[in-house]
Amino acid sequence: MHLHILGIAGTFMGSLALIAKQLGHTVTGQDQGVYPPMSTQLDEQNISYTHGYQVADMPKADIYIIGNALSRGNDCVEEILTKQYAYTSGAQWLSENVLRNQWVLAVSGTHGKTTTASMLACILEFSGYNPSFLIGGVVEDFGVSSRLSDSNFFVIEADEYDTAFFDKRSKFVHYHPKTLVINNLEFDHGDIFDSLKDIQKQFHHLIRTVPNDGLIIHPANHQAIDDVLKQGLWSHEQALPAQQLTTTKTGSSFDVQGASVDWHLLGEHNMQNGLSAIYAAHHVGIPFALACEALNQFKGVKRRLEIKHQTDHLTLYDDFAHHPSAIQTTLKGLRAKVGNEPIVAILELRSNTMKSGVHQQSLVDALTVADQVLILRPANQDWNIEALFDQSVLFNSVDEIVQTLSHIQKGHLVVMSNGSFDDIFNKLIKRL
Repeated sequence: MHLHILGIAGTFMGSLALIAKQLGHTVTGQDQGVYPPMSTQLDEQNISYTHGYQVADMPKADIYIIGNALSRGNDCVEEILTKQYAYTSGAQWLSENVLRNQWVLAVSGTHGKTTTASMLACILEFSGYNPSFLIGGVVEDFGVSSRLSDSNFFVIEADEYDTAFFDKRSKFVHYHPKTLVINNLEFDHGDIFDSLKDIQKQFHHLIRTVPNDGLIIHPANHQAIDDVLKQGLWSHEQALPAQQLTTTKTGSSFDVQGASVDWHLLGEHNMQNGLSAIYAAHHVGIPFALACEALNQFKGVKRRLEIKHQTDHLTLYDDFAHHPSAIQTTLKGLRAKVGNEPIVAILELRSNTMKSGVHQQSLVDALTVADQVLILRPANQDWNIEALFDQSVLFNSVDEIVQTLSHIQKGHLVVMSNGSFDDIFNKLIKRL
């Protein structure tokens, strides 16, 4: 069968493309704004795609899988509807063709999904479970963001974003997990949700799909999650125990049920991610000690405080953080490791929520950990960013940011964006 994926370079759709190809399907696609690591992965897997959404580039396919970035008015979408071609969403196609009869371990939450799902997949792999997985980032331990195995266990990053222009439910309601992790729950995706209650309603729908022998894992005393659970609970639930994080010379460590995780990752948020993964793995029968041993060897995920360039006195990081909570925990974790060494935060306000100005004060608070802040002034912003940040912090182009940073000789430069940031790393590394 020939599947043509519109929006193929998105983190979910690009991962889906790999699985469809492993099933033996012919897979092609289209997208715009294609950039690494997903573009690199598609190229390495010999999956062909074209840039842009020209109808002339759209081949005759058996079914078209339409990403949630596309809407009415898109030329390809209009062509599919007019010609009455068969189409579906990525989440629905995955549910109907892959996830049925699988033990699905889903990781949800506002942030930390990719990292936690990666940890969980690595624990299962280390323990001999050979899991299938689909994750919104390239896992260093596997070199890909998805794979299909002969295992009955499937780890998936469960996103609350809407499914498609024709299906406004969250993608995760299609997955029907038996093991569900809810990492955290905050307001995000201001372009499709009006309030936190709107998001909580979708999580309630997700919980309705967990069987009575399933397990929901969540942090203790998290009001937004507790409110969702009070709406209805038909399965078991596990509140994560409080643990003490210790900063080490190489990273951090913490204890779990008599065993220890001692790894290179930083911050309380990664400890919480690790705890969620450990308890999710325990639900399928993996001992705590074995799960901890697996995480001691965990390499990480691309674009999660990933070192892109390093000298004796300067380190440049790439981090996907784009929500104030994630920005703050990333910077706090780094601060705990580097002490008084200078930290420079370079930020692109790319998500629709951040552009809308919903998190104005929390963004300011999140960046206080850094010694210096540089922000690319967002296009089409809906709020007065100049009222919060001094002009010396705001820049109109990446080239201006690179010029300012080119004189830095010492410290830790953290680039935070969920997009390509106008090829900032190649430009910056040349100047550094």
